[in-house]
Amino acid sequence: MSLVLTNVRCFAVGADLTSASSKVELSGEVEEKDVTNYGSGGYKEVIGGIGSAEIAGEGFWEAGDPGLIDDASWAQLGGVGPWTVCPNSAAVGSLAYLTRALRSDYTLLGAVGDVAPWSGNAKSSWPLVRGQIAHPPGTARTASGSGTALNLGAIAAGKRLYAALHVLSVAGTTPSLTVSVESDDAAGMATPTTRLTFDPATAGGGQTLRTDAAAITDTHYRVAWAISGTTPSFMFAVSLGIR
Repeated sequence: MSLVLTNVRCFAVGADLTSASSKVELSGEVEEKDVTNYGSGGYKEVIGGIGSAEIAGEGFWEAGDPGLIDDASWAQLGGVGPWTVCPNSAAVGSLAYLTRALRSDYTLLGAVGDVAPWSGNAKSSWPLVRGQIAHPPGTARTASGSGTALNLGAIAAGKRLYAALHVLSVAGTTPSLTVSVESDDAAGMATPTTRLTFDPATAGGGQTLRTDAAAITDTHYRVAWAISGTTPSFMFAVSLGIR
């Protein structure tokens, strides 16, 4: 099946870059290490070394708000935070690629008469993880609750559950949002176990968490959130994946 890219979603720390982006590329690689020896039968042998990933994007320049590309890029430049890219929409269950990455460069503006462009790159400090969206960016939350369970499967020993939180907007008086990730052995989530809990968020921004390398036999995962404050409202996105 071929995919025409018309609805790629890109979240960088606390900014939704979707409407400012016209090109987003993901790449992942593992270093090739030569282990050819006298027993290799005359053929080269290699093993995998250090892995890395990179996110490259470009689009149209905007400024004047913390969620716009120029403000967000300057705030993030040289910093490490969560990135989530979805090839086709960011509904719950949509395919998502997530990582923790260094915002390594930012280029802006161009020739006279052009629509002002930007481009930039982020380089991973965690693995690039293939997962799903567990909370959609377009749903405002004003009270505590929990989301839809995703069947991500059991986690084998040596693997981890990775989670990226993007807090995109915050309103209200002394608002606070605490997001956690729960697991259970069935979609009904009758007896959920909390696996990860992000630090309380009171402003836009992003966080990443991952479990230790212990096995988890539960197969279903969901996001839960606790909200406090006077007339609080939060827009946030969460992606989950196992690697």
